[in-house]
Amino acid sequence: MISVPGSDIQVRHASLLHVDAIIDFNIAMAEETEGKLLDTEVVRSGVEAVFNRNDLGFYVVGEHTGRPVGQLLITYEWSDWRNSFFWWIQSVYVKPDYRRQGVYKAMHFYAAEEARRQGDVRGIRLYVYKDNAVAQGVYAGLRMRPTHYDMYEIDFDAPPERNMPAPNLEPNSEITGEDQDDAAE
Repeated sequence: MISVPGSDIQVRHASLLHVDAIIDFNIAMAEETEGKLLDTEVVRSGVEAVFNRNDLGFYVVGEHTGRPVGQLLITYEWSDWRNSFFWWIQSVYVKPDYRRQGVYKAMHFYAAEEARRQGDVRGIRLYVYKDNAVAQGVYAGLRMRPTHYDMYEIDFDAPPERNMPAPNLEPNSEITGEDQDDAAE
């Protein structure tokens, strides 16, 4: 656990006592950042899975006088190139009344210190919604930099047209089968 100097904010690994707050924060974050309404029971199952399976990751919470006011989720990516892990920061949320008070910064530094202590973590990554300029500014202020990668996905829950290739990103029609696989490497 760490404390934010000059405030009543403390940061720690989340426990089962934080599950309801984490569910509420995830639902609020999705609605606020992407306009998505999440199913509470699906979110509950997802949050509880993190607590039941250490291989999925862990939550960090920021608390004010013992009450949760912020969260982030750490998940793991194995890098065979580096024989080590990258930790991914996900599900970042700070209650509106506690923003710009160092809550996220404290959770970020807590996670970074935990990663350094592990010894097999090469770095920390995150993805941020493209239109969330405020969050991008916060991350840049913490010395995080955009990478040279773009993220691609196939979302099995999305309508089929969402998973169609973008007009300017059509697969190379002259390359098929194994050649297509080789071209992607």
